[in-house]
Amino acid sequence: MKAIENILIPVSDQKISKAFYLKLGFQVIVEIEMGEGQQWIQLGLGNQYTTIALLKNWPYSDLVVGSLQGLILETDDIFRDKEELTRKGIIMSDIRETPSGRIAFIRDPDNNGLTIHQFNYNKQK
Repeated sequence: MKAIENILIPVSDQKISKAFYLKLGFQVIVEIEMGEGQQWIQLGLGNQYTTIALLKNWPYSDLVVGSLQGLILETDDIFRDKEELTRKGIIMSDIRETPSGRIAFIRDPDNNGLTIHQFNYNKQK
């Protein structure tokens, strides 16, 4: 194995979810028809290798809408992000101080849980 390529996010309405994740700053990488009223919508942040895919179903498993919890998105300025997301209509929890930095939580339209994290230490790469 060499990398995490993609994380599937179970959603009920791909158009609504796509609009939400675009507001978060994701960009469309791939969007193609898969048949049966579903598209493959793959989104990414900047030049990151790992992406997300917004799916209603998957051939080998039952995706449960709203079951993804804990996808953590890194930021350099959580206060700026909170202001920007609030202007876009996205509700973010209060910002909390933790040993590793500041965190806040948001929910997508299907109640999938996301964490915004501003690290306060230097990560080893």
